[in-house]
Amino acid sequence: HLATSLPLPSERDHLRPRIDLIVFMIDIKSKYSLKNVEASLTYVDASFFLGKVCFLVTGVGRVSACSIETSAICKLGEAYCSPVLFCELELEGIQVTTAQRLLRMLQICAGHIPGVSALSFVSLMRNSDDD
Repeated sequence: HLATSLPLPSERDHLRPRIDLIVFMIDIKSKYSLKNVEASLTYVDASFFLGKVCFLVTGVGRVSACSIETSAICKLGEAYCSPVLFCELELEGIQVTTAQRLLRMLQICAGHIPGVSALSFVSLMRNSDDD
């Protein structure tokens, strides 16, 4: 399911499926995109930041068109203890790879991969420089 921002409308709460993973998409060419994500983060329960949130940054193939510093996005990922994935969705091969990575993350977050929890997965994705 897709939403352009949070909070989700409450009138359909009883029909909404369980949320296993939240992917915040940030278009690196749009400062509004980052501001919208930052505003939406306040509506996410703190328990989701234990492995069930990631940031997907799109448009990284054209550095000259970037409106957002990648360091600002990395700091956002660090502040919320959530992984940041950079991709260029205009390239078909990258689309497939990104979709596969997100699907694998979703499988882990939903508990479909025995022996791997969302929290342990995020700790594996952490940069070794953080230790």
